[in-house]
Amino acid sequence: MSKRRGAIAALTVLALAATLVAALPAGADVATDSSALRNAVTLAGIRGHQAAFQAIADANGGTRLAGTAGYDESADYVFDRLVAAGYSPVRQQFEFPFFEELAPPVLDRVSPDPVAFTEGTDFLTQQYSGSGDVTQEVVPTNDIIIPPDPVAGTSNSGCEASDFPAAVAGNIALIQRGTCTFHDKALNAQTAGAAGVIIFNEGQPGRTDVIGGTLGSPDFTIPVVDTTFALGADTYGRITSGETVVMHMVTSTVSETRTTENIIADTASGRGDRTVVVGAHLDSVAAGPGINDNGSGSATILEIAEQFTDLGIQPRNKVRFAWWGAEEEGLLGSQFYVSQLSKRDIKNIAVNLNFDMLGSPNFVRFVYDGDGSDTPVKGPTGSANVEDVFLDYFASQGLQTEPTAFDGRSDYGPFIAVGIPAGGLFSGAEGHKTPEQVAIYGGTADEQYDPCYHAACDTFAGTGAGGGATPPGLGLVSLDQLSDGTAHAVFSFAMTTSAVPGTDKSSAKAANTATSLDYWGPKARK
Repeated sequence: MSKRRGAIAALTVLALAATLVAALPAGADVATDSSALRNAVTLAGIRGHQAAFQAIADANGGTRLAGTAGYDESADYVFDRLVAAGYSPVRQQFEFPFFEELAPPVLDRVSPDPVAFTEGTDFLTQQYSGSGDVTQEVVPTNDIIIPPDPVAGTSNSGCEASDFPAAVAGNIALIQRGTCTFHDKALNAQTAGAAGVIIFNEGQPGRTDVIGGTLGSPDFTIPVVDTTFALGADTYGRITSGETVVMHMVTSTVSETRTTENIIADTASGRGDRTVVVGAHLDSVAAGPGINDNGSGSATILEIAEQFTDLGIQPRNKVRFAWWGAEEEGLLGSQFYVSQLSKRDIKNIAVNLNFDMLGSPNFVRFVYDGDGSDTPVKGPTGSANVEDVFLDYFASQGLQTEPTAFDGRSDYGPFIAVGIPAGGLFSGAEGHKTPEQVAIYGGTADEQYDPCYHAACDTFAGTGAGGGATPPGLGLVSLDQLSDGTAHAVFSFAMTTSAVPGTDKSSAKAANTATSLDYWGPKARK
């Protein structure tokens, strides 16, 4: 799609649109003309920001993981661009549990019958494991149940200090999943003097594969891995039959508390009691630079924020652009932001628009299912109206969409948890494209929507060239189309005279209140 940036004609059209924009009805805002903003928000501009994120990752070990220099420089880039665009951005800092694996883990059975187990298939390092290189005997805890007992129910292995025999000290504790948290099991083992911990899956249907679990916090100085039920059951069977099983386990990790930040910027004008929070997470996973996940969403809302000031848009409702930190660690940045809001602050947020992955190389145009008509969970009151804005926009462009669920996997989660209406767009992650979707969107059937999801190949080049057998450039088609939908929705909610749920939230006397960022407390810094 061909577009021009910053044209005088666009200013004229936008001014006209601002005077004619209609209030959102209970359904979609079909009267809003967002064309001037959409024309100003170009694919080239978005790709320029993505290229900057790629360069930052290249200079910092190939990642923009929260708590690392790659993330800090990404935050600086966004902050500086916002300042240059005329905003007064705020850095909202928060502490979070940081974890990174520095080298592939090792789990080998030394004796009897030596075997090297396979990372990802047989075992994985638990998140927040400590580091260590241990070759010791494996000692089971009490309360291991093999085979799993459907009558007795879940295993209680390792949930109590008394589950650990004295022989655990200096050796590797073998623990079965069940009842209490991985954190409690592993901490009990560490307290009992274990040199390492193996937690194996419980064995019931759905609990047989390698777990890939988290310990929840950086409280551990010893290596902790989890395994398949088969590996754990075999080890336990050997020991109970009289064999002495010796394992070699190695983990190399950084697990500690670090500080990171959200970047927040408000428009200079607009009703503070109807604030539109437009968010995207800025961090990547450790494995790669995250140029689609989520450099695509971050770059898109940055380009929209810049064009708001370039075009001189005076929104009726305050727009708060937010780049969340540590999303990949569990939505921690958006959770922290929402946790700092008072009841009045929450009421003053009209809607949260979330954009997490917009340029998947094997994409589908997913819209969050605000009314829950096609998925199990509906959003708070008003979310159906948000969905309708997207659906009507894409219908006006002759583009089909599909619903996606509020499954809690992105930064809308903390907002809907406190009753704030939400919605957004998503181009797909590790799910596989169906033949029916290929007929609509193109691409490759039975391949991931993003073949480089959470991988090293989620790069600037990869997002432009496609992935696997996907035709080159399809991700750019997605980014172009979904960024237009993003711009339309942001402009629609910025300019509406109706509250999102369809009823007024407060009187005009409340206009421009709750506009300050200083309630975020002493850790906020400009």
